[in-house]
Amino acid sequence: MAIRTKITEMLGIQHPIVQGGMMWVGTADMAAAVSNAGGLGIITALTQPTPDALSAEIARCRAMTDKPFGVNLTVLPSVNPPPYADYRRAIIEAGVKIVETAGGRPQEHIDDFKAHGVTILHKCTSVRHALSAERMGADVISIDGFECAGHPGEDDVPGLVLIPAAADQVKVPMLASGGFGDGRGLAAALALGAEGINMGTRFCATVEAPIHDAVKQFLVDNGERDTNLIFRGFKNTGRVAKNSVSDMVVEIGSKPGAEFKDVQPYVSGAKGREALSTGDLDAGLIWAGQIQGLIHDIPTCADLLARIVADAEQIIKRRLSAFVN
Repeated sequence: MAIRTKITEMLGIQHPIVQGGMMWVGTADMAAAVSNAGGLGIITALTQPTPDALSAEIARCRAMTDKPFGVNLTVLPSVNPPPYADYRRAIIEAGVKIVETAGGRPQEHIDDFKAHGVTILHKCTSVRHALSAERMGADVISIDGFECAGHPGEDDVPGLVLIPAAADQVKVPMLASGGFGDGRGLAAALALGAEGINMGTRFCATVEAPIHDAVKQFLVDNGERDTNLIFRGFKNTGRVAKNSVSDMVVEIGSKPGAEFKDVQPYVSGAKGREALSTGDLDAGLIWAGQIQGLIHDIPTCADLLARIVADAEQIIKRRLSAFVN
């Protein structure tokens, strides 16, 4: 089984499938499992409490895989921002050669990474931001549709339109992100102009994902309608799984004059981490996308990637070719 694209060639991976950065989930265990399965695993830098801890996590990943893997560095507005430059330095000094960047104003980080021979995958949610990142020097654009978990931006453009719209203008290779989890999605992404797919939520429902089994089963049981869009009124929209906490956040945030401080006690990262680690589904926010509706099992990463690629091959070779005379 093989689907060769510019992404597999550029990143040195077997399958055109990338595991995107995920807070509390993107550990060495997750990244190594995906890389060993033939995709690109990614460690989430800010899951580690300090840059030194990130260095140790990168070393731990290297002990578990000899395949390529990357690190995610997401830059978000914050009252007390983490020491991004120190995390960046830790990534560079560890010799990591692939970095996924996300968030606003990545120029400083892209410049430094590029000066040290790092390949940059930049995730963004609009064509204009993709073109901006391309001008900054991003080597790959991960274009993230409205279906995604996390922050889909404020334009509400789904992947079926956003991916080809970006492909019409972006010159560097693209990953399709948001709403991908099976072979049908991979085949569709390639047809729409991408060179591979980036998955987050789907990787949470795998054997190796470092989260509680109750959360994995929660994702399996959920349908495509079981998400909430939070922070809409604060122009920082986020898509999360529907639970009592996210229902409450939506209710509070929809009230006239609502401010972020009104929901802040319910949305802390610590509470979300508690939900993932303990299996208490109402302890905090659980970030998940609409792809929940297409998750029906909890396979190993190796079985998942092999199945996605095999199914995509069959769709491309047999189903689609049958329509052409």
